[in-house]
Amino acid sequence: MDRMDHLEHLDKHLVDELAQVARETIRDELREQTRKQRRKATLYAASGAVALYAGAAVALAVGLALAAALPGWAAALITAAILGVVAYLLRGAARPHAAGTPHGRAELAADRDRAHGAAPPAGPPGGLSNASYPSVRPLPPPPAGADTPGTLPPPDRIDPENPHHRA
Repeated sequence: MDRMDHLEHLDKHLVDELAQVARETIRDELREQTRKQRRKATLYAASGAVALYAGAAVALAVGLALAAALPGWAAALITAAILGVVAYLLRGAARPHAAGTPHGRAELAADRDRAHGAAPPAGPPGGLSNASYPSVRPLPPPPAGADTPGTLPPPDRIDPENPHHRA
């Protein structure tokens, strides 16, 4: 029995040592990966800051060019309007399924039809694959005894106060 206890102690010691080595290896690997990601994030942040200053310089140049022909306040107002339009267009480009696009309008119409129980269109607009559309599940049947839209309930269940129950 003494020999079995000794082997059990060695096995436990070996497992602890292997776990420690695995933890250290994983820690070192994660540290290296985060170092690379931190460097990449810093470069992206610096790039964004420089792009912001470049955009400000372009806006200033546009404003000064307009100020040569217009009063300063008008040039600043026109420059602000141009920047607002550019910001709006960029925001729309960031959302590919915006309501203003044909694809987005089709999705809104499909959502409206599903809400009203209409059948889905025969195929997707623009020849797109069905993979980009969520599956349309039929509505569950109404519970037993429930009134279905467009029909009157049995005479013993008509509520005179409900406008939908009037013939």
